[in-house]
Amino acid sequence: MKKTKLLSILLSLILAVTIVSCSDDEDTPMVQAETIAEIASISPNLSNLVAALQRAGLVETLNGSGQFTVFAPTNAAFNAFLQANNFASLNDVPVDVLTQVLLNHVISGEIFSSGLSTGYVSTLATQSASDLNISMFVDLSSGVTLNGVSDVIEANIDATNGVIHVVDAVIGIPSVVDHALANSSFNSLVAALGAADGNLVSVLQTAGPFTILAPDNNAFASFLDGASLGDVPTDALANVLLNHVISGVVPSTALLEAEAGYTNTLATGPNDANLSLYYNTAGGVSFNGYSMVSKADVVASNGIIHAVDTVIDIPTIVTFATADPAFSTLVSALTTLTPNTPFEVVLSRTEGGNNDNLNPPFTVFAPIDTAFAAITVPSEESTLTRILLHHVIGGANVASGNLTPNGDTTAASLEGDNLTITLPGTGDNIADLTDGAGNADIGIIKVDVQAGNGVIHVINKVAIPVI
Repeated sequence: MKKTKLLSILLSLILAVTIVSCSDDEDTPMVQAETIAEIASISPNLSNLVAALQRAGLVETLNGSGQFTVFAPTNAAFNAFLQANNFASLNDVPVDVLTQVLLNHVISGEIFSSGLSTGYVSTLATQSASDLNISMFVDLSSGVTLNGVSDVIEANIDATNGVIHVVDAVIGIPSVVDHALANSSFNSLVAALGAADGNLVSVLQTAGPFTILAPDNNAFASFLDGASLGDVPTDALANVLLNHVISGVVPSTALLEAEAGYTNTLATGPNDANLSLYYNTAGGVSFNGYSMVSKADVVASNGIIHAVDTVIDIPTIVTFATADPAFSTLVSALTTLTPNTPFEVVLSRTEGGNNDNLNPPFTVFAPIDTAFAAITVPSEESTLTRILLHHVIGGANVASGNLTPNGDTTAASLEGDNLTITLPGTGDNIADLTDGAGNADIGIIKVDVQAGNGVIHVINKVAIPVI
């Protein structure tokens, strides 16, 4: 009798230790013998999810052998989703839409709550414009919040093919604006979008698609430099923000493949021409020579976001000259080799009315390094200054579209001698340039690098005035 009683006490102690041990580790998964789909089918609070999976034809996927992490909306979450989107029932949701919404709750691989961290993960939903997987922002600052709209209310339901975390709201496919709203690192960006002219929040919620270079809070703090957002004129703020928006989806792989080059933003400069943006992937991905990508490829329904560490201000002619290494000799000529001529100051001007009559906008014919290597650069500053001034037309933004087609366009340079542009160009040249000395074999090899105070056309030989 005593032995039986002692055995009973020992078994009770063992059971108690086991229960305490399991309760101390909140991430210890409960052992289950069912797949994700099977667990959902026997969970009364997930019956709407099961019905949605059946309608979308995804039951077999979540019964499969692959490993998945599923954020499972409750019945109440689905009811709220249907009401918010004016659907009377699940049957009113288009199957393709429902499929993508459901896949936006699924991550490849098994991730228990202990394995989650604040940041972005990719779901199985895809963006129609690119087939890239949609991103989800996981925020652990207070529990587990997904895309700023859905909280995990029950975690770590283990299945044979993954794990389920129950959530209190359906996670809709996020737009680029939704991603910005979800991540507190972009609070300043969201505030700026709301304050600027042009109703930019609504614009960036349209179909796009857009590539957004998103400055973080620290970038905006540096840009404002102690001023408040309200101190920035709203029209100027809008143009700066649009200088972070590229039309189309440009993933980091496309930038890395191209290595370096120019694209256009939605910001505008002289004659309402879209501004250029220079990117370079040597040593990371940079824009206009100073703004670096800190987080790439946050994919939304209507575009992609690359977080950047510096606000990309409206570029000047000098911005592109210093950012593009192809102009290193030109920059040296404009600065160290001509110390008595303030070329950098002049070509940074954005306002007219200057006493020296060197007024923007400027049209600059910029020789690349190999062009300078082909000549003997004059050591006399006055001669070099005249040569450099011969590459600039003042007071005019002469883009390629302003040139005479199938003919000549002639204008006086700041040096005084004429430059003549001939379309079409010979050989591989886009156009030909004839300088003041009559040299007609100068090739314009790239056109319309558009700055806020003028435009650059790239040439393969140095233009010489009458000397």
